[in-house]
Amino acid sequence: MTRRDVFVSYSQADRDAALELVSCVESHGIDCWVAPRDIAPAADWAAEIVGAISAARVMVLVFSASANTSPQVRREVERAVHKGVSVLTVRIEDVLPSTSLEYFLSTQHWLDAFPAPREPHYARLCAHLRSILAADSSAAPAAAHARAAESPAAERAAAEPRFDTAELQRLELELARFVGPLAKHLVKRAALRATSLEELVLKLAGEIEAAGDRSRFIRMCSQPAH
Repeated sequence: MTRRDVFVSYSQADRDAALELVSCVESHGIDCWVAPRDIAPAADWAAEIVGAISAARVMVLVFSASANTSPQVRREVERAVHKGVSVLTVRIEDVLPSTSLEYFLSTQHWLDAFPAPREPHYARLCAHLRSILAADSSAAPAAAHARAAESPAAERAAAEPRFDTAELQRLELELARFVGPLAKHLVKRAALRATSLEELVLKLAGEIEAAGDRSRFIRMCSQPAH
């Protein structure tokens, strides 16, 4: 997967507006990742989206009434916030975020792209993106140094399987009740980092938004397999 600086999240109903935004941003020399354009043929969509969010430096959320009620948009925003990716919200309609999204979105990072035409608003967006990316670049050398200092032995240990395949499949099924098809990718990745089953369950629980659902997931995973 080619790393792109900006991940563009949008509801399918806003596809035309999202592609117009991408065209404008890329005309200013800023690379964007947007589905389905940048998903490889026959690729796992969920894994591709999660990977692209993790690799991005900024998420641009095309926000509208449709995006406000989209479970997929909410999951993408949650992933970005969880990974420490800045979220820049571009409102194409005069709509306020629902409670579930308001928790993750900072009003300090909102831009309004209405009324029409949108091009002048997108020009302001590009200026904001350049500022955010420039600030992020200043921290890149320190991060690269830290990665270079990682022990090869530790990397090999992280790659070794620690959990039974049947147990991982069970956790995937339980997690899918709350996060949908992303569960497969999340379990696979968390299993590489966790050192015990208890730690793995807690890591996966952290991917669930609602506290009640997190507790329910932990309880289900603690019950003996049938």
